[in-house]
Amino acid sequence: MNKGKNIDLTLKELSRQKESPKSLYILFVLCYVVISVNVVKTARSSGTFMVAGQQIPVSYFAGVLTSLANIFIVSLVVFFRKIGFLTGIVIVVAQIPFWVMSIVVMHNFTAIPGVFTTVFALVTSFIIFINQLRVEKYQASMQIQVVTDNLTKLPNRFACTELINDLVQKNDRFAVVSVDINNFKSINDTMGHETGNEVLRRVSDRWKELADSWKTGTVDFVGRYGGDEYLIVIREFEKEEDILNTIKAYKSVLEEKMTIDDCDFFMTACFGYAIYPDDADNRASMLSYADVAMHEMKREHGDSILRFNKDMSHAEKTLELERKIREALDKDRILSYLQPQFDMSHKLRGYEALARIREDDGSFISPGEFIPVAESTGLIDLVDLRVFEKAAEFFGKAIKKTDAKISLSINISVRHLMKNNFIDEITGIMNKYGIPADQLELEITESIMIDSFEKALERINEVKQMGLKVAIDDFGTGYSSLSYLNSFPADLLKVDKSFIDVMNDSDSSRQYVATIITIGHILNLEVISEGVETEEQLKTLESIGCDHIQGFIWGKPLPPEEAEKLVTAS
Repeated sequence: MNKGKNIDLTLKELSRQKESPKSLYILFVLCYVVISVNVVKTARSSGTFMVAGQQIPVSYFAGVLTSLANIFIVSLVVFFRKIGFLTGIVIVVAQIPFWVMSIVVMHNFTAIPGVFTTVFALVTSFIIFINQLRVEKYQASMQIQVVTDNLTKLPNRFACTELINDLVQKNDRFAVVSVDINNFKSINDTMGHETGNEVLRRVSDRWKELADSWKTGTVDFVGRYGGDEYLIVIREFEKEEDILNTIKAYKSVLEEKMTIDDCDFFMTACFGYAIYPDDADNRASMLSYADVAMHEMKREHGDSILRFNKDMSHAEKTLELERKIREALDKDRILSYLQPQFDMSHKLRGYEALARIREDDGSFISPGEFIPVAESTGLIDLVDLRVFEKAAEFFGKAIKKTDAKISLSINISVRHLMKNNFIDEITGIMNKYGIPADQLELEITESIMIDSFEKALERINEVKQMGLKVAIDDFGTGYSSLSYLNSFPADLLKVDKSFIDVMNDSDSSRQYVATIITIGHILNLEVISEGVETEEQLKTLESIGCDHIQGFIWGKPLPPEEAEKLVTAS
């Protein structure tokens, strides 16, 4: 690759590869030449042939061939712009002596229509070319925006993935380095977003200058992948040590003191990398593996460099699940399934809305897999809200049709409950689908009573003032005290499935569930047992005074259309 601005050269090379191939240019010119030669032969032919009993001179078809040839002149301009336009002009100008010879000297006046057709094609080409110049100027501006990050002026995520796709198709050896700036959020929080943006600009300028200087000995492409994450694509290295030396060079310039508004900053970052084709053979895996290595380094609270290895499969799976959750949110593949709840006489009490994610092939990701990842990555409130909205749409229609006095229970994470606009979100969906407040129940886990009791109590009191019910989910699995429970304005206690599963294994297990139910009743709470699957469990719960049950014995989670049939039949 010629020396110059490394990153800009790479972008130009990628752009050139999107242009029409030279072979097509040669084909168009050859087709024009071949057809033009046949135009001359056809025009001079004295032969005829019969069509529908009439003799047609062969020379009549000279004009047809001329028009066909001119299509290739126009095509040259359309596909190859300036070079195509200049080629067309050269071709037409080169024919002028032959036209003069044919018409003036040889008195071949049948060539006149062909001349006008060719001139018309040239005028058309000129109009197309002028318009293309105007469009290209606009497209050049748009192209810069498509591949450039507005803040840092580095290539953006799209440009990075395009380059990696191209390198994979060519089977070129390269490394992808995922970079995350350490403690960047604290800069935004303490110094403000403008200072944070200036830090990102300074980092980007340093790295672009290093890439364009060619001092690393490798061909480097640096892009901003989003937020405080960057991507470096390294090419033309001989051994892994060359990659490490290049990364160390970027690490070194990053860690040089940075002064903004008289404040000194000393930035560090985590670097994770993967090598093609040693570690992966496709774009998605290369990006994922580099990201896994970077997050593994970040998890160790480091500021160094780590290569991906297969022992990081757990972290890789977490990242893959995070990707699937984000994709499901973007493509509206978060579904709400409804599991029915019944009183002990088998009368429908209501439904609990459960989150499901359906993949492209129609299979489902287990909630036990994606819920913990959604919680750890901060996506759980978005999942909660999507599930609630879909459940509310079903529930609003169902109760309007049947006037059924049933409840809808929705799971709310601690993170979601504590959001400043939580009440507005809930109220907005209730109003949109016509959900009465006394028929809506929020399920929260008992861990909230330890993690954020005071703030949680304040928020729950707001919810109660709206007229909503509150259920404490998975009771008995945490460490909450009875004093917390006694002061918490709940309406329902849910016994976790893990206790129901072993309830009939021993007398002590049975007594434990009975005690939870008794505590609930003492505190004036209704009690519902989850995960009831057998007749034995059902009989035991009846005997110890459980109020409601939820489980496969009477109802599996249902899609909305089946859940609505159950409401109608009740």
